[in-house]
Amino acid sequence: MPGPLAIPALLELTRKAWHYRMKLARLFQAQDGENTVSAWVEIVPDDEGLTLALSNWRVIPLTVATTVDAVAAEADEAMLLAQVADLHARLDARQSLLAVGHSTDVFEPLAIAMRAGFGHVWTDFVVIPGINHRQPLHWRLIDGAEVTVEGIEGSWQARLLPVLGDGAAGGFELYLVPAAITAVPAGRGTADDAALPEALDGVLGRDLAPALRQPLTRIIANAETIRTRLAGPLADEYANYAADIAEAARHLLGLVEDLADLDAIEAPGFAPAPDPIDLADAARRAAGILGVRASERGITIEVPGEGETMPATGEWRRVLQVLLNLLGNALRYAPEGSTVRIGVSAEPRRALVTVADEGLGLNAEEQAKVFDKFERLGRSGDGGSGLGLYISRRLARAMGGDLTVQSTPGEGARFTLELPSG
Repeated sequence: MPGPLAIPALLELTRKAWHYRMKLARLFQAQDGENTVSAWVEIVPDDEGLTLALSNWRVIPLTVATTVDAVAAEADEAMLLAQVADLHARLDARQSLLAVGHSTDVFEPLAIAMRAGFGHVWTDFVVIPGINHRQPLHWRLIDGAEVTVEGIEGSWQARLLPVLGDGAAGGFELYLVPAAITAVPAGRGTADDAALPEALDGVLGRDLAPALRQPLTRIIANAETIRTRLAGPLADEYANYAADIAEAARHLLGLVEDLADLDAIEAPGFAPAPDPIDLADAARRAAGILGVRASERGITIEVPGEGETMPATGEWRRVLQVLLNLLGNALRYAPEGSTVRIGVSAEPRRALVTVADEGLGLNAEEQAKVFDKFERLGRSGDGGSGLGLYISRRLARAMGGDLTVQSTPGEGARFTLELPSG
């Protein structure tokens, strides 16, 4: 470089990772006077220090036409795509491959082939149904196109994000995101499916959720910029106002995401994709994501050891979503200084992961209602929508498993996610 790297937002994350001795993964933003720079960073502490892995660099010139909102929107979109994409590649200005990464094992052969073909146009390695024009097409014509991969069942949506604001010489980030959810295989439904209302033709998930998500993420980004005083000095009371705005926007965004999930799971034929996963690894990752929140309340999270595994079948992102919901609830209602335990176990043809807290617990009547839609058990002011457990159980059953609860008042609650064994 050489010399010190002075980025306040990155420094804050490294200090937090070092203090809590845990892995952190976040998007950060900074400005150098001419550009706004954003990147995804993973920080891993070890006995000797910290290892920082940075990816998805985006540099946007600070011109008169470039607003803070536009920067935040592009950064938020890149962060979201990076989390859900099965394959990510860096392309040059002619859409030729420069670097490739993948998040699921099924994409490993494609990633290997792409790495062997650096310098070739990325479309040489996929099929774009209905498009026979000579490649590469202009990136705006191909952004959002459906693609298929030889030897892999299903289809994906190709997203192209320009590295520079106008998509010129800086190249592109390519993300392959699952385009659709497969139909429910025979015998995978549950007895109460017929009693559930039909979805509203996907209007919320397809149209309203994206329209609401973008302005809310901009509000959060701008409020956090104000709160952290990155835009300049600010009195404490105004920084507190900004924090309240960011928290309220996060609450609304959470409701939007819950309602979008509700729209998806109640759609006819909904079923997550069955993938081979490791419940022990999913438990460790969920604890890592919510570890800071637990530390702030003095709560210890016990997870399966690094060498422990529990093979199961289910969609990775959906399983992690359920575990984050269960662990988030446990951290919200467990007393400060207590312990939340995540354990895995096996039964014939079933794999189980249990989240147990030391909270007030649930009586028999509350256990009977806790999975009902919009049920909050009389709680108010906790920011919940009453949809998390309902969605989680529907997801578990859609993956061929179930979500159950065992509790004794005064002795905490045990929520168990069971899936077909891997």
